[in-house]
Amino acid sequence: LNRSQGEERFRSLEDIDVSADGSPALRFIISVTYLVVCAAGLVGNLLVLFLVRARQERRTNKINFFILNLAVTDFQFVLTLPFWAVDTALDFSWPFGDAMCKIVLSATVMNMYASVFFLTAMSVTRYRSVASALTERSSPSTCSARGVGALLWALATVATAPTAVFSTVTNVAGEKLCLLRFPEGQHWLAVYHVQKILVAFVVPMFVVCVSYLLLLRLVRRRGMRSNTKRRTQVTRSVTLVVLSFFLCWMPNHAITLWGVLVKFNLVRWDRTYYVVHTYVFPLTVCLAHANSCFNPVIYCMTRRDFRKKLKELWLRE
Repeated sequence: LNRSQGEERFRSLEDIDVSADGSPALRFIISVTYLVVCAAGLVGNLLVLFLVRARQERRTNKINFFILNLAVTDFQFVLTLPFWAVDTALDFSWPFGDAMCKIVLSATVMNMYASVFFLTAMSVTRYRSVASALTERSSPSTCSARGVGALLWALATVATAPTAVFSTVTNVAGEKLCLLRFPEGQHWLAVYHVQKILVAFVVPMFVVCVSYLLLLRLVRRRGMRSNTKRRTQVTRSVTLVVLSFFLCWMPNHAITLWGVLVKFNLVRWDRTYYVVHTYVFPLTVCLAHANSCFNPVIYCMTRRDFRKKLKELWLRE
């Protein structure tokens, strides 16, 4: 059976003829990885939610407000992994019906968008917070942060609309596959992938890089006059979270872009592409999923306030 490896979680490039499964061993490894990431992500993000709420700073700390939302997106994201684990174990044969296909695929994509949007908001907020402290201007209120949060969720929902509309279960060679089925014509698929790569990766990473370059320039020029240690800790945690996102998602987006170029004959289809898309691409999907359980570890390792609260919780037990 020849079908696209893109018929994984995002069901990319479903009409490029490459082997879907690679090997039963690879499918088993991916399925187990999904379940492990799901378990770790559920525990880790629930812990982050508890720590943020326990500190009772949701009304005054904008960074923690966005961390709270990011933990929610990661928590919802990993909830979809058991479905994809079963799907992968069954050689991408979807057993849960059309309605669940649409719900799970849409939830996966929406939380992918929401996650990167809140990471971007954290970076911009960190810069504005430091800039306000150094220039003695008032920083944005929590009320505006909540408004930004609502806007980001709305944007993630809008960006997910094509997935919600076109996701369906389709019979291919006697097997039921959960994938995106666009109308005839190449432009639909091209727009979908360009949107995903730009909106969920390129543009947010550009904003993040600009924010941190401005932050570094500002700190070097003006210097930190108070709370230097705490600000450094918060900045380090945000930096590591963003770096983790970049390293986890960049390989997946790069291979997706390669597949789009191959489809439109801008790059030649060859054995290298076949091997990468069949054997490497599934691993990049696992890496992208794993990002949702890396964030809680980063918070607990780099934020002194989080470590202190975690220690208190442990000693209490």
